[in-house]
Amino acid sequence: MTNVDTGGRDRLALAVLAQYRMATTKQMHLILSPEVRIEQTRRRLAKLREEGLIDRITLPQAGRTRVWHPTPYGAQLAGEWPELRGRRPPRGAVDRTAVRLKAGHGLTVTETALAFLQDARRRGDVCRPPDWIPEVRHPLGGGEAVIPDALLYYQRRSADGASGADGAHRTTGTDDAGGAGETEGTKGGVMLRAFVEVDRATMGPERLAAKLTAYARLHRYAPAPAVRQRQQPFPEPVQEGWRQRYPLFPRLLFVLDGTGPAGVETRIHALRAATRGHELAAFLREVPVLAAPMTDLLQHGPAAPVWHPIPDTDHGQRVDWMHTRHS
Repeated sequence: MTNVDTGGRDRLALAVLAQYRMATTKQMHLILSPEVRIEQTRRRLAKLREEGLIDRITLPQAGRTRVWHPTPYGAQLAGEWPELRGRRPPRGAVDRTAVRLKAGHGLTVTETALAFLQDARRRGDVCRPPDWIPEVRHPLGGGEAVIPDALLYYQRRSADGASGADGAHRTTGTDDAGGAGETEGTKGGVMLRAFVEVDRATMGPERLAAKLTAYARLHRYAPAPAVRQRQQPFPEPVQEGWRQRYPLFPRLLFVLDGTGPAGVETRIHALRAATRGHELAAFLREVPVLAAPMTDLLQHGPAAPVWHPIPDTDHGQRVDWMHTRHS
């Protein structure tokens, strides 16, 4: 049978909203089907709304922009799919009031995802909508956790410049977006992973810089072994918790928005000042940390040299986000 809509695009649309939490009509169009007319995306979203799977709010500013989000029913349905298992959105992601109050930050995170997706399409790299995963919880023990705004999986087309301990490794395919490891494929390349923090200048520079300490704690955090293991005559060595998910610790990207050039400079200075303490030395030796203004990402693309190394290892030079100090 030909020309039969099996619901694949509808499924992807619901999956994106369940995973991304929220998106505007234009963002959904560019994520899902940039090659077709936007009217087709509008009809698809309207149909999913009629079926009770998604809903929308209308922002009073910005030309009464419509913001789409999953309903409780839609989130429950999508959460049963293999590709989204274990990623059910928090309660606030399906509540109209919560979506309205979080729209500023949530839509900026989605816009950041779109920047990486579009850049990958232009470059011929592999970064699909499911490869951007918001708010993945990484425990630190004692009820504490590091929760990045997003976890990014990205496969470079070329293996040139690949390095070891910087969140990149050679692979024969793409990672499953839900965990660590490699899957064999027909196209080689370099798999990159990144923790992405989107800052809209809603907190002071010092609080932003304190996130570096949290990621350094995650980098060295090793869960206490089970009692039974301690009683074994030859217990296994204790490993850092992140190694259960990733072959290498993801690089850390700060995307700075909500302020002008002077504010961006202040925040980059705060991040760099926080790296002078010896407690971050081991983390910074192994993990590239970069910061870039959102305006530069949107104008030039993430792969352009718009990123400021943290600390300033390149003496004022800007680099691309795939940069490694070892290359």
